[in-house]
Amino acid sequence: MRNAHTVEQVRAAEAERFAVLPPGALMQRAVFGLVAYVVRRLGRVHGARIVILAGSGDNGGDALWAGARLAARGARVDAIATGTTHPQATAALLAAGGHRQIVATSAGPDEPTLRALLERADLVLDGLLGIGGRGGLRPAHARLAALAPPRRTVAVDLPSGVDADTGAVAGDAIRASATITFGTYKRGLWLMPGAAHTGPVELVDIGLTLPEPDLRALDDADVRAALPVPHETASKYRRGVLGLVAGSDDYPGAAVLAVGGALRGGAGYLRVVSVGRADPASGRIHGRAGDHVRAAHPEAVVTDIAPGDRAALLAAGRVQAWAIGPGLAGDTSATGASLDALLGEDVPLVVDAGALDPLADLLAADRTRLHRRVAPVLVTPHEGEFARLVGRVLGWDAAKAADELAADRLATVRRVAAETGAVILLKGARTLVVEPSGTAWVNTTGSPWLGTAGSGDVLTGLIGSLAAAGLPVAFAGAVGAHLHGRAAERAGVHGCLPLAASDLPRLLAATVTDLLTDPAR
Repeated sequence: MRNAHTVEQVRAAEAERFAVLPPGALMQRAVFGLVAYVVRRLGRVHGARIVILAGSGDNGGDALWAGARLAARGARVDAIATGTTHPQATAALLAAGGHRQIVATSAGPDEPTLRALLERADLVLDGLLGIGGRGGLRPAHARLAALAPPRRTVAVDLPSGVDADTGAVAGDAIRASATITFGTYKRGLWLMPGAAHTGPVELVDIGLTLPEPDLRALDDADVRAALPVPHETASKYRRGVLGLVAGSDDYPGAAVLAVGGALRGGAGYLRVVSVGRADPASGRIHGRAGDHVRAAHPEAVVTDIAPGDRAALLAAGRVQAWAIGPGLAGDTSATGASLDALLGEDVPLVVDAGALDPLADLLAADRTRLHRRVAPVLVTPHEGEFARLVGRVLGWDAAKAADELAADRLATVRRVAAETGAVILLKGARTLVVEPSGTAWVNTTGSPWLGTAGSGDVLTGLIGSLAAAGLPVAFAGAVGAHLHGRAAERAGVHGCLPLAASDLPRLLAATVTDLLTDPAR
């Protein structure tokens, strides 16, 4: 599992090491890791052209010391700065044969020279700002950031212009092809929009002793260890039973997709409850969604109920977890009645899509409802659904919700989770899973191809199934998001693009197989 820490936590850990290590020792550990990456990436040093964008602080010092070592091995190293730079690192660079030039703080006659220097570079090291940078780049640094070629730029610790704690980006910022970070991951490397500037992130251990992380990300090994693999004595009931309320005559396909995800999550038995209508001749309840599920997934046990029929819903049978929402449409009061009934059941509950607005109405009437419930409730909104949720429950308008997410996505979701009592899985390019206690995971797998209708229905079924199989519901959300993202990545590797949501259940099965059979992952 990878851990991220705040700037304050990193500074405190560094201070402990400064007190016992010789001056500059931590910086040299960072420099060693940075140089090793550059050598691996270029495959050669002698004759390589390297440009350093050097700020005045320790981040610039890391880059300049690395430049000194590379220059001593035969690289052509040019450092570009807009003012003073780290004195010892600068002296080392010049002594090794490197070059430094101070450029004007605004666009001027040196612009073509700068552009040509950066275009000829085999690699550009971004050392303009470190983790203490706030509020965006000054104009002089923004100018350099705009000229740096993204495909050949490597960020030192984090891309300049990205807030290390929040991932916020105010104005221009470096776009890197890779980031070499030191000591621990910084939250801003994983949170959008900053995460879009990093490229792959590589961690260099410099020997910090760190506290409990502020944010976590799962690796394949964590997910493999968490997967609910059946024991030799397992039966369909012992593996867990999921109750899934999904589909309607308007959106029958959503139920099929959610069932496809649920069948890949490890639960041994699936009870599907689908909303239908009374047949005029027989009076029996019948629905299109139920028919679609029976045809596509004969493994599922399907019960058709009339809208809002609480008794029929609960009569579908005992379960270890419920999930509700995919494809529900029409009378929100009927969905609210079903949801109200499920909230009375003391098992984990996943709420998605068509059940999110009815949940918001229930919480607006009684904001303590989820706080009083023993079993947790996980909600899976995208940004628009999140804005409606906080609008109805907390009184925010849509603009406030958008501004709060842009300024500090993690802190905003933490606040809403604490106030509502819900585990919140906020979907997006970097999906967050946050418990009311503040414990949080970020998902770093996935593909833009997941932005397609129905992919969220598959995710809901998958998470519900993982919860029914015994994973704590918040952790089920983190594991489900990881698998969902890996399945989408697999589509790209195996030529299954463009991705359709109906591809995901098959890809999930292959993804789980890979994890369980390939110990190298």
